[in-house]
Amino acid sequence: MKNGIPLSEADRIPWLETLRDSLKGGIANGEFVILGCSALQPHYREILRSADQNYKPGSYVCKVKFVLLDAPAEVLAARLERRAAEGKHFMPAKLLQSQLDLLQIEESEGIIKVDATLEPSTIVNKIQDSIVKPQSH
Repeated sequence: MKNGIPLSEADRIPWLETLRDSLKGGIANGEFVILGCSALQPHYREILRSADQNYKPGSYVCKVKFVLLDAPAEVLAARLERRAAEGKHFMPAKLLQSQLDLLQIEESEGIIKVDATLEPSTIVNKIQDSIVKPQSH
């Protein structure tokens, strides 16, 4: 991605399996783990959900929860360009659209959506409220 080439499926799957294994260790130790990644498609999130040994594939009932930090493409592009100019992001802004094109959210997954244009403290509070008092779906 640093070179302007989107990841392939062959690139993503081993990376997601490594993340899953990290989550699995945290869950087994009773830890509360926060992981930031772009699990853009349902089958990527299924890999991560399988970190919960009690997870039944396709049920979406699991210890692993997902939050979509939702923002318009223009906002994401501006943030990405700013971070890249500051040397704080590896992905060129020209790849943003390919990432957005891959994003698939199914309502049945119960993904928590939070407006990413809000103040960071507000975003954190909304996520905490959603996890402590889950929304009905």
